[in-house]
Amino acid sequence: MEKLSIVKIGGNIIEDEQSLNDFLKLFANLKGKKILVHGGGKRATSIASKLGIESKMVNGRRITDAETLEVITMVYGGLVNKNIVAQLQALNIDAIGLTGADANSITSNKRPVKEVDFGFVGDVKKVAYSSIDKLIKANFTPVFCAITHDGNGQLLNTNADTITSQVAVGMSELYETSIYYCFELNGVLKNINDKNSVIKHIDTKLYSELLEQGIIADGMLPKLENCFDALKHGVKTINMGNTNMLTQENDNFTRITL
Repeated sequence: MEKLSIVKIGGNIIEDEQSLNDFLKLFANLKGKKILVHGGGKRATSIASKLGIESKMVNGRRITDAETLEVITMVYGGLVNKNIVAQLQALNIDAIGLTGADANSITSNKRPVKEVDFGFVGDVKKVAYSSIDKLIKANFTPVFCAITHDGNGQLLNTNADTITSQVAVGMSELYETSIYYCFELNGVLKNINDKNSVIKHIDTKLYSELLEQGIIADGMLPKLENCFDALKHGVKTINMGNTNMLTQENDNFTRITL
C-alpha cells in the first residue's frame, strides 16, 4: 500500500511568519503524497476584535455564532489558506486550498445543543476519500482549513485536529496513512516543566499507565483520545512534536501506535 502523510499545524506556527516559512519548507521536502490541515483560531480572534466582534470561548472551545462564522470563513478559508497555498506554490508544491465543502470532501453534523450551544460547529460525519484521492492522483497537494459543511448549504467551524484524524481514517481505505501533529512542544512530555522529557513511544498499554499516573491530562487528553480512536480505525502511526519531526534526522518526538 502506498504511503500518505497527513500533517496538521497549529495556530502558533501560523501566527509567526518565520515559523510558518520554516515549516512550509519542511513540508515541501516531505517525501511522497501528503495533505496539510490548518486552523487559524488566533488570527480569527484578532481580526474579529478589529471588527468589534467579541470571541466567546467555553473550556477553550469557540462559540461560533453567525457573525463569528463569517469571520472564520474569511480568515481560515481565505486569508490563511490562500497565503499557505501561495507559499507552497513558491516551493514548487502544486497545492490546492479546500474547505470540506469543496468537492463535497468533508460533511459534518451541526453539534447538538447540550449544556452549551456551540452554534455553527460541526462534528465530522463523512470524508469523501475517493474525491480527495482524485486530487492527489492528479498530483495536487490538498490544503484543508478547519471548515466543513452539512450538505444543505451550511458551513460549519470544525476542530482541525478532528479533521486531520477523520481525513486520515478515510484515506486509510486507499493508503497507509500517518498523521503528524506539529505544535510548539517536542512531543508528549513526562514532565510538563521539562521540555526535553519527551515520551518517544506510546502504545495502548503505556497510555493507560500514563492516564492513571495523571501525566496525560488537560489539553493532551482529547488530543490523545482522538489519536487512539484514529489508530483503531485504520491509521498506521501518529507522530506528535515540533516541526523538525518532518526531517529524517530528528527522532525527538512522540510516536503513537496501538
